[in-house]
Amino acid sequence: MSFQGYVRSDGSVGVRNHVGIISTVTCANDVAKWIGDSVPGCTPFVHQQGCGNPGPDMAMVHRTLASLGANPNLGAVLLVSLGCEGPVDDIQKEIARTGKRVERVVIQSIGGASKAFAEGSRLAREMLAEISVLQRETVDDSRLVIGVKCGASDTTQGLAANPAIGAMCDLVVKAGGTCFFGETPEMMGTEHILARRAATDEVGKRIHEITADVDARAAMLGVDIRGANPSRGNIAGGLTTIEEKSLGAVVKGGTTTIQGVMAQGERPKGKGLFILDGPGQEPKAVTALAAAGAQIIMFATGIGAPQGFPFVPVIKVTANPHTAEHLAEHIDTYVDLFGDVSIQTMAEQIYGDMLAVASGRTTKAEALTYGAYPDIWTTGTVF
Repeated sequence: MSFQGYVRSDGSVGVRNHVGIISTVTCANDVAKWIGDSVPGCTPFVHQQGCGNPGPDMAMVHRTLASLGANPNLGAVLLVSLGCEGPVDDIQKEIARTGKRVERVVIQSIGGASKAFAEGSRLAREMLAEISVLQRETVDDSRLVIGVKCGASDTTQGLAANPAIGAMCDLVVKAGGTCFFGETPEMMGTEHILARRAATDEVGKRIHEITADVDARAAMLGVDIRGANPSRGNIAGGLTTIEEKSLGAVVKGGTTTIQGVMAQGERPKGKGLFILDGPGQEPKAVTALAAAGAQIIMFATGIGAPQGFPFVPVIKVTANPHTAEHLAEHIDTYVDLFGDVSIQTMAEQIYGDMLAVASGRTTKAEALTYGAYPDIWTTGTVF
């Protein structure tokens, strides 16, 4: 099978062709948002990090911002910096390695927000004109890079929506493509099952390490995460324990061999199925998937999660008929748990919808511009 994508100079393939307006620090968010909102075809990425982060977290924030800028759905990037957050040359250099144009405006250096907005808008329009000449080309589905997420969970999600997306991941991997799923807190109690599917002993060890790290960080706060989760919404949806929630959650990754475990801001080394160590909270989890290079995010939901992302289309899948009807403005694909349809048939339906979005079809979240306020996951205190 194939889709119509934008082939980049580094060999990656985008399914969208935006100019990304990326804030390097929370204090520059307003200018980044002004520029992104004022120039059609540009999309801003804003967040609450970039200042006051201790060393390891700051390194992760910079790595994440650089990886976001390298996402193939962006044809060019404008960085918006305040100035006093410290050097951000590393972010610009890493994005430039992809071959795309990267520019920067610094609010303090240029003389304030108004001047930064004016110069940033000029640069954004200039870059938009440059990338507008790019045309979609037919590419093989082995070039797919798909991130997978679930949220606002209920029993229908674990019974059908997640397994159907997992079977879709198997199809992507079989075609030679790449899938990854994250949400480490929602692997609790299933780490031994996932580790059995690891390509190597080292990968299996990493799976146990990342779940143990979640346990340890929660314990430092005096919280038993295995007793504090699932959430109230999950419980209302019929879930009773974190292990039950996790068993329904991890099936969204399918059944193939797990090739590796990535940290936030890292890209998969090779093709196949990977785990992304990251949070469950939606605005931060979708950022982590986008930074890993996802062209599209498949998002299973039970009671209805509206989250999108600025420059990566998010496809919402539900098996809950009430959610499909009541929250129709958010749901892209309904898989009929109660009909005489196999999981494999559901997977093929989702795969077809995904290829259509990859070729340009607008998702519900894109149409609503829902997801304009993501964030970046960090593990420490902000000073």
